[in-house]
Amino acid sequence: MSGNERYLLAVYILEQRDGAPVSSGSIADLLDRSPASATEQVRRLAGEDLVTHEPYEGATLTDAGRERADRLHEAYVTLSWFFRSVLDLDTHERDAMELAGVIGPEVAERLVTTLPVEGAEGDGDGSSPVSDPMRDP
Repeated sequence: MSGNERYLLAVYILEQRDGAPVSSGSIADLLDRSPASATEQVRRLAGEDLVTHEPYEGATLTDAGRERADRLHEAYVTLSWFFRSVLDLDTHERDAMELAGVIGPEVAERLVTTLPVEGAEGDGDGSSPVSDPMRDP
């Protein structure tokens, strides 16, 4: 995934988790980058009208940014569940963050069909692990 997409996805996840605006420090922590790198990438996203950025306050997704981040997040959740549930990777979230912007919708849909149903693993709800795209794996 490109740097911009990774940072856009980070803003999306942090907005969902903590609300907007999202600080560059929070983005840096999530992506294991320096705050200066996060600030630079947020400025680039703002230049593409994907976020609004207020210095010392943080970034907020624009409508265009949210639309693009929604697609990235769906792929991220699918990949993360696949890497964890099928491949049993400890690094499932990091790996999913790296690849979410690389796979197309058809690949993501096919991965969903291979994922085990959570209810079969003792979760009890019987739903697919990706049935709720807002849920972080």
